[in-house]
Amino acid sequence: MTAANLVARCVHGLEPTVAAEVLQRGLGVITHLGHREVHFRTCRSESRAVELRTADDVFLLAARCADVGAAKEGAAALARLADLADLGSLPRQRESHGGPGALTGVEVSASFLGRRNFNRHDVEDAVGHALARRLGIGYHSRREGAAPPSAHSGWRVTLDGTRATLMLRIAGRPLHRRDYKRCSVPGTLHPPLAAAMAGMADIRPGQTVLDPCCGAGTLLIEAWRQQPEARFRGFDLASEALRAAGENLAGLPITVGRADAGRLPVPDGSADRVLSNPPWGGQVAARGLLAASSSPWWAELRRVLAPGGTAVVLLPGVGDLPMGIRHQLVPVHVQRVRVSGAQSFLVRLTAPGGRGRTRGGAQGY
Repeated sequence: MTAANLVARCVHGLEPTVAAEVLQRGLGVITHLGHREVHFRTCRSESRAVELRTADDVFLLAARCADVGAAKEGAAALARLADLADLGSLPRQRESHGGPGALTGVEVSASFLGRRNFNRHDVEDAVGHALARRLGIGYHSRREGAAPPSAHSGWRVTLDGTRATLMLRIAGRPLHRRDYKRCSVPGTLHPPLAAAMAGMADIRPGQTVLDPCCGAGTLLIEAWRQQPEARFRGFDLASEALRAAGENLAGLPITVGRADAGRLPVPDGSADRVLSNPPWGGQVAARGLLAASSSPWWAELRRVLAPGGTAVVLLPGVGDLPMGIRHQLVPVHVQRVRVSGAQSFLVRLTAPGGRGRTRGGAQGY
């Protein structure tokens, strides 16, 4: 098979994580890391790129040209991307990589870096109409806010200041839309970010994994997908979160219950891994013992972690890390990410006490 060029889109800050997953899965060779993008080349006829867990979405690279700059007329000039794309081979390539074969309609999503004298809808309509004309199929504009028909093929246009890129989504819908996500709650974690956190935790078979602020269960499910031979428990103080978690966890060997994250009903040192997206005043206000201070959360995290255990947490800033250090937790990795326009930090910490209760080998992705 002729080599195909693929592009994985992701949360800003997860580019190295997505690249690592591409390599671990043997999907291809990394050719470029950009803003929210990982480009890779594969010669495999069935790369299974649609199985990537840390990517928001994955596309076939369809065409490139020079970035059109900031001038208003630049948006219309991007219709050239449709002329440059090999629309005959793209459907066959998409099908071979796990997506649908036919192009039954066109919908386009655009984004760009820097200030422009046009908006994203100008770009989408210019490229979308050109693609629809070449393919002889319909185009759905996002300008009025209506969702596109589910059968339409998804295209993406990005401008990074140097080049304009046109891509065709491989799967029928974005990868971040997980089938298990039947219910949600405010502050629910983005699934690819949860998958990245689970990967950072390096969960081993037989270990106990705890989420003291489990919300709708996203972290626990993504961790179970990576290591189904571990044991998983989650707690939350909000009854609405537990109802959502119950819907999402249906049929999975994961238990959840109601508890305050500052006073968990588990023995000392009983968790080999802790994964957590704590509610520290962002979309969700802290409740119970955490309402006045984050100190009880850090104290409880230290108490439940086994000697040498690992915690991976999402923090709104690094200013709270000294509190964790005072509780004898050692930060060993800090990674800046941007989620919903806000800066956050992925932090991996270890508890003192040697190698802990490691059992078996790493699962990986």
